[in-house]
Amino acid sequence: MLKSVNHPVRYETPLLYANSTPSTNSSTSSRTSTDTDESPPNSFRYNFQDLNFKISSPPISCSQTYKSLAVLSGHVGSVSCLALCGEFILNASQGKDIIVWQQPDLKQFTKFGQGDGSVKALVTFGNKVFTAHQDSRIRVWKISRSSENVFRLIDTLPTTKDYLGKFMKQSNYVRTRRHHKVLWIEHADSISCLAVSNGLIYSGSWDKTLKIWRMSDFKCLESIKAHDDAINSLVASNGIVYSASGDGKIKAWGKDKAKIKTTSHLLKGVLEGHKDMSLNSVVVSEDGSLVYGGGSDGYVMGWLGNKDFDSWNIICEVKAHEMSVLCMCLMGEFLFTGSADKSICVWKREINGALFRCMVIKGHEGPVKCLQASPVRVGGGFMLYSGSLDKSFRVWWVPNYTEDNDKSSGEIKGKELGSL
Repeated sequence: MLKSVNHPVRYETPLLYANSTPSTNSSTSSRTSTDTDESPPNSFRYNFQDLNFKISSPPISCSQTYKSLAVLSGHVGSVSCLALCGEFILNASQGKDIIVWQQPDLKQFTKFGQGDGSVKALVTFGNKVFTAHQDSRIRVWKISRSSENVFRLIDTLPTTKDYLGKFMKQSNYVRTRRHHKVLWIEHADSISCLAVSNGLIYSGSWDKTLKIWRMSDFKCLESIKAHDDAINSLVASNGIVYSASGDGKIKAWGKDKAKIKTTSHLLKGVLEGHKDMSLNSVVVSEDGSLVYGGGSDGYVMGWLGNKDFDSWNIICEVKAHEMSVLCMCLMGEFLFTGSADKSICVWKREINGALFRCMVIKGHEGPVKCLQASPVRVGGGFMLYSGSLDKSFRVWWVPNYTEDNDKSSGEIKGKELGSL
């Protein structure tokens, strides 16, 4: 059970820049307190100082241990993606605007956005934010404390320089459909997912291609006809990028280590899902050894890779939800799955990659489209953020433990295909 204690739990958020000076941080605090005094309409303000509790003993039912901390609204449509960026939480919807919330008080800090159509993916790296859009473009935003415009647009991919260097040569065009051609550096449909790793930006699209961009100058280096259906999710780790697709496959791409100067990504392996299903999400463990995919049939499948990351064996498949798994995220030993059934499941990973279910989080009134967990510890647990087609963005507290003595009620291992 949860018991109160006399001393408060301090919730400290990471600074936007690791090298920020105290004066910079204090000036930021004063500015945000004056400029963003008002909460967005219909939002629930939660003071993290109220998290004055500790876990004294494992509860009888793990499913009762999470806490709903906030329900934040303000989007014009379904919340499609979210990302953590220092002390900020960014989320986007069917509109072009990206809403920025500031922790820990969850005030709306600002909005930014540009382009046509909805924002499909968000990823942050250092002092940059990369956004993928329905208009087939990637936009790069720089975070700056020295100007009023904190999130400033600095480029759009493909860049004008890259485009002008290729548009005159006919061999640079590819046919997308009858009587229609585009440059190979352009996506021909919505960009659905992004990943950043080792100085490279990866983008996946409904046009079935995977494109690789160089971080230093945003030049497009490669375009790969990766799948037979739309690419739904990307994740990069240890020099390997994994693409999950509507064709029911996760493909692993990496450079040839034998050719030091090569820039081309080769197909390293194919991780097969179930027949006639779509793989909507893919995540990988910190060491790169475990890969999990979430499918339209409600299953989560897991694969174990070898030390060279060129061979993967399936190690588990569990019926995670009654409806499609739409999103997943990993945080330490926990796997989180969001579903069209409006629920979020929390799973504990074992050493061999097997999964057992710890709890089911309910509260959304629509399918759960995006998830992100924070590594910042709060009161013996951590924060989980979720976005839904119900147009809401929710904040949860999840305890950082599992009930090892009573796995029988929630455990699903290996290939035991029991339903919820």
